[in-house]
Amino acid sequence: MENIGVNNKKEAKSFSYVKKNFYEAIDDKVSNLVDNFSKEYINFINDCKTEREVNSFLLKQALSCGYKEYNFGDDIKVNDKKVFNVRNKGLVLFKIGSEDIEKNGIRIVVAHIDSPRIDIKQVPLYESDGLCFFKTHYYGGIKKYQWTAIPLALHGVVVKKDGSKVDISIGEKEDEPVFYINDLLPHLGTAQMEQKAKSVISGEQLNIVVGGKPSYKDNDKEKIKSNILKILNEKYGMIEEDFLSSELSAVPAFKARNVGFDYSLIGGYGHDDRVCAYPAFKSILDTESEHTVICMLVDKEEIGSEGNTGMKSKVYEDLLEEICLSLNKNIRKVRANSMCISADVTAAFDANFPDVYEKTNAAMLSCGTCMNKFTGARGKSDSSDASAELVAKIRQIFEKYNVVWQTAELGKVDLGGGGTVAKYIANLNIDTIDIGVPVISMHAPYELISKADLYSTYQAFCAFFK
Repeated sequence: MENIGVNNKKEAKSFSYVKKNFYEAIDDKVSNLVDNFSKEYINFINDCKTEREVNSFLLKQALSCGYKEYNFGDDIKVNDKKVFNVRNKGLVLFKIGSEDIEKNGIRIVVAHIDSPRIDIKQVPLYESDGLCFFKTHYYGGIKKYQWTAIPLALHGVVVKKDGSKVDISIGEKEDEPVFYINDLLPHLGTAQMEQKAKSVISGEQLNIVVGGKPSYKDNDKEKIKSNILKILNEKYGMIEEDFLSSELSAVPAFKARNVGFDYSLIGGYGHDDRVCAYPAFKSILDTESEHTVICMLVDKEEIGSEGNTGMKSKVYEDLLEEICLSLNKNIRKVRANSMCISADVTAAFDANFPDVYEKTNAAMLSCGTCMNKFTGARGKSDSSDASAELVAKIRQIFEKYNVVWQTAELGKVDLGGGGTVAKYIANLNIDTIDIGVPVISMHAPYELISKADLYSTYQAFCAFFK
């Protein structure tokens, strides 16, 4: 990454800290780069709405860019470019540099590729009063009422009894059906509207409409359900029992789009955290460095980073150990001298809801990528809280490469709260800090980000790797 596009006009020296608007700090050349990068990103999030789809899409790109698939036990040497597939739900890319990793450590960027959604239960299909539904269990922190009365697409995989796998994606193309969670009409919703927002729709009411046409040729009592099962069998060769070994999710069928007369914003599903994962992936592809660099794209962050694909899994620690063993380096020394960016989104200041933010320490749209020294809730609970020394190192890197950035915390002290994977990496004795894109309406079916912050985050990761 070059030092390009920053206005070099001499300004009067100031001792005050003032956030910069990204567009006021760049020239037309960088503005064009922002637009081009944003187009690529929009295509990416339209094509990849689940962690499996992100994994498949980026794995193909990595292999086409000269990365070789890695398996535990393979030899690793200087200048190697490897990609490690974590059970088709996570992805790790690494490049081995010429610098001594015991002395200088490894530069790591970690982002997650799962997003809040509506998962389909293992025994989902039922018929009731003229309609057929899927029973669901929501995934991650959502406002349940936001997921009603919008078009939904069905994504996922079904592994049939014989072990064969069927990939499913329905509802993204114009000629495909979408799915729907019904809500109560306002004419009959007086009692509903008096409830607290968290109770307006319960988890067990998030049932998805999947059909309403009976099969009169069958003697089955549940003729609509019978018809749906027949369609699924004809199209996918599956029977009802195959739902038991499936992973199916309902996600918004909306396409990501430019927002605003000036095309400066992007609305879309799943910015959290693909808006950081994509720049992390692109930055390791595009950056030449003497450092050993790693990009980890992990699963399950939205439900606590659990399981063998989440950041708590030993698989990521094992991979670091494999690298050290192959290079004959002491893993404890390597971890102690490494640095990591936990690449996750933060809450952007929302002018419609100013009371929950402390504006001086809030992330502003289009003021660049955002550093969160700490996350957590209220008294910094569950936060790794990066050291002042680490913050200073990152400041120096960003200044060297003219990265426009800002700092923030997640809402007012007694109101805000949220966590990332940072604490799990920090627990390995690796200096870790949260940096990512500010988002409005986080965890909603349609979130909002600034193109400027997206590109600034890509620049920040390139600078960090370099």
